[in-house]
Amino acid sequence: MPIAGGLGCVKPATPEVQELCNQVKAEVEEKHGKKYTKFEATEYKTQMVAGTNYFVKICVDGGEYIHIRMYKTLPHAGEKLSLTSTTPGKTKEEEIVYFQ
Repeated sequence: MPIAGGLGCVKPATPEVQELCNQVKAEVEEKHGKKYTKFEATEYKTQMVAGTNYFVKICVDGGEYIHIRMYKTLPHAGEKLSLTSTTPGKTKEEEIVYFQ
């Protein structure tokens, strides 16, 4: 059982999570200085705060992996989505952990 405010359990990526990732893809590409032809969410964890943090493992070109963190506000705040941070250079086996 996850602790309150902590990261939830890892789950397989859903079409809804992929759509969120697609919305921040251009920003991720800008931060990494490259264009990705493959940008496939494979799994994710969430953290409930004053909205939801999404920590997502994404398979990109060449079988490389990146982790991204997105924040989605609550419905009353318009459910705005923003990219918080990214961590390139991950592997398929690496667990999604909390990162700033």
